Amino acid sequence: MSEKAILFDATKCMACRGCQIACKQWNDLKAVVTANLGTYENPPDLSARTWVTIRFKEKAEGDSIRWLFSRRSCMHCTQAACVEVCPSGALFYNQYGFVAYDKDKCIGCGYCGQFCPFNVPRLDAEPISGVGKMDKCTLCTTSGLDRLSIGQEPACVKTCPTGALVYGDRDEVVAEGKRRVAHLKTPHSEPYPRATLYGETELGGLHVLYVLADSPEVYGLPKEPKFPVTATVHEDFSRPFTWILWSVVAAGLALNVLVARARQIRRKEHE
Repeated sequence: MSEKAILFDATKCMACRGCQIACKQWNDLKAVVTANLGTYENPPDLSARTWVTIRFKEKAEGDSIRWLFSRRSCMHCTQAACVEVCPSGALFYNQYGFVAYDKDKCIGCGYCGQFCPFNVPRLDAEPISGVGKMDKCTLCTTSGLDRLSIGQEPACVKTCPTGALVYGDRDEVVAEGKRRVAHLKTPHSEPYPRATLYGETELGGLHVLYVLADSPEVYGLPKEPKFPVTATVHEDFSRPFTWILWSVVAAGLALNVLVARARQIRRKEHE
């Protein structure tokens, strides 16, 4: 099976945020409480219950201001640091080339978020125990909810009204991205001389590519995202210790449950 990819064209995005809603609906993600922070971005950041957000950037051009919209979600890197450092195998590459996720295997260590160059995975920790699970975009390939296996587009792509999101074979998506960038650079009513295709080669090739009207830094993206060297070192040396640590934590939690139950029994007997 050929690898798949998504193309996001920032010049066609009108920030309707339909992709955000479609993602929440298809993946049954609950709404989050937000507040007005002086920006149109809502929610203001990714979370374990928000896997896609649209960023609003303002760029001054002479006496005017131009809006720049960009999509923020998992980039599904070919060389994914999150997969490398995951000690439980919860993160892995699926048959489409995307970074898939088995939540049942997640131990809540948080290493994926720590080493991700794009700061995407988010931990949903319990307020009392502090133990939780990571969550992120799965490109609609979660077990039991796999749109791609039945020939459908990801929910975010399906709902986009302007064609800013395109899904298909990665080779074809790259070719379409190059064609759009070339068109943006040609002289016409509103040329974009700094237009660029982001993700063709970065980190071995991203499976979410961007057509940008300006340089990546203007959109808040790293110009040259790097695979952290410490990720490989971390995987080699800390994975065995991580399992030991979480085994101790699990044993401690089990002991607490037994002690609490014993106290409850003694209290009832005393009464």
